[in-house]
Amino acid sequence: MSGDPYELLGVKRDASQKEIQSAYRKLAKKLHPDLNPGDKQAEERFKEISSAYAIVGDEEQRGRFDRGEIDATGAEPPPRQYYRDYASAEQPNGRYHNAGGFADFGDADDVFSSFFSRRSRGQPNMKGQDRHFSMEVEFLEAVNGTKKQVSLPDGPALDVQIPPGTRDGQTLRLRGKGDAGLGNAAAGDALIEIHVKPHRFYVRDGDDIRFDLPVSLREAVLGGKVRVPTPSGPVTVTLAPNSNTGKTLRLKGKGVPKRGGEHGDAYVTLKIVLPDTADPALSDFVKEWPAGEAHDPRKTMGV
Repeated sequence: MSGDPYELLGVKRDASQKEIQSAYRKLAKKLHPDLNPGDKQAEERFKEISSAYAIVGDEEQRGRFDRGEIDATGAEPPPRQYYRDYASAEQPNGRYHNAGGFADFGDADDVFSSFFSRRSRGQPNMKGQDRHFSMEVEFLEAVNGTKKQVSLPDGPALDVQIPPGTRDGQTLRLRGKGDAGLGNAAAGDALIEIHVKPHRFYVRDGDDIRFDLPVSLREAVLGGKVRVPTPSGPVTVTLAPNSNTGKTLRLKGKGVPKRGGEHGDAYVTLKIVLPDTADPALSDFVKEWPAGEAHDPRKTMGV
């Protein structure tokens, strides 16, 4: 596989940052070691695309790579030596030619010792590359916050603090947990992309939570107090008599935590649910209920 970051990610050189991010996410989900246990080939490919994304996924790094200031590993190319480009046999009297060979630069030993001493003293200080990972969390873990671990392909597991209110697709940064830097530079960061699993009845809408609440026919007709689940725990709600399916109740502050300590709201839509087993007494009552026979809930639909 080519070491070119664009080819590794399968995008064109003029791709937008969003297209690059989308390509990386698709490959990361497919190749992540947690999803391919024991597959060394997938592990190596995951490392390759992570390194490629560290270069072209960052707009500043991408610009430096495109201008040739860094290579596909993020390292700056060594300084070029131009002497041989100018001193040639075809130009015996050229500007850089001297009968003493390298004598125009002084003693040859001094030249090379100086060159290598500069290389050893002047090792570039370059921050280590960031490392990219993905992690799945449960819906309520993302809403309420939790602590998880992510396994590195070639190192120890990292503790990751999932803050309350974390969104699907959000990236968490663990500073200094990426690749080691060169020279005295700091290590890179670990970037953890969060993927939130869907909940069986909660749906997130911004910082609000929406869900249907099943209620019995008795509760809907007579009203009363019912227990309602919320992400932060159950609460008691009073239903008004004659509450219809489709009626929505707002539970203020029972949604997703926000910065600053505030919360979104929970919106609960009532759904009348009859018993699974037919009740003969209920059937007899409905048959003898004149108002029920006269009521047409579809009259506004023109049928």
